[in-house]
Amino acid sequence: MRKNNFDITFIVIIVILAMSSLRTGISNPTEWLVDKMLLLPGIIIGLSFHEFGHAVVAYKLGDNTPKLQGRVTLNPMAHIDWMGLAALFFCGFGWGQPVQINPYNFNHRRRDELFVALAGVVMNLLLAIVFAVIAKVVLMAAGSEWVMYNTIGKGVWMIIIYAIQINLVLMIFNLIPCPPLDGFNIIANIFGFAGTQTYWNIYRYGSWILVIIIVCGVTGMIISPCVQFFMNIIWNIII
Repeated sequence: MRKNNFDITFIVIIVILAMSSLRTGISNPTEWLVDKMLLLPGIIIGLSFHEFGHAVVAYKLGDNTPKLQGRVTLNPMAHIDWMGLAALFFCGFGWGQPVQINPYNFNHRRRDELFVALAGVVMNLLLAIVFAVIAKVVLMAAGSEWVMYNTIGKGVWMIIIYAIQINLVLMIFNLIPCPPLDGFNIIANIFGFAGTQTYWNIYRYGSWILVIIIVCGVTGMIISPCVQFFMNIIWNIII
């Protein structure tokens, strides 16, 4: 996610979704909490690398803005948006602190903005692949019994698998062509209307469009089968 135009009403909707998730998803509070703690490393890594991807690509392409704002780093504290972290934790989607860029610093503005928009989702895809390789190594080194029956082994295994899933969710969610997600900036730069009045007319209502498709379950219909598709491929690598 590139820009941050969430207002207080959007935050209220996120809170409502989180409360709904809590009411319907908790049968055993202890197991629920443990499960969420196992999710947390993947969430923090996924969000941090996603925003770092935007920042480092913009910097390498000539825009010093992310560097001056301390964003060309893997330090999670530079990238975590606490509301976005909570949303991902409780609702299954979220965002980091948006990386600010100045496109006038790019030598090839349309191409370079496209590369910056793609950088975050590419980073999440690479992370999913890296964690799949780690899972393969763990399985080969420790054996299936350790990851299935040993308490520590099961915990380590779930952290790795959740990290794969979280990065796939972040990749696919951010590819949805709706502002303020990266997918909208990718489409806008491919078709050449980024920065135009049309772009900003759509962008103005982007958060509300996103809220509507989330509440109506459209994002779930997009994300779930896509994650399952990639997970099937990854399982073939791991097993």
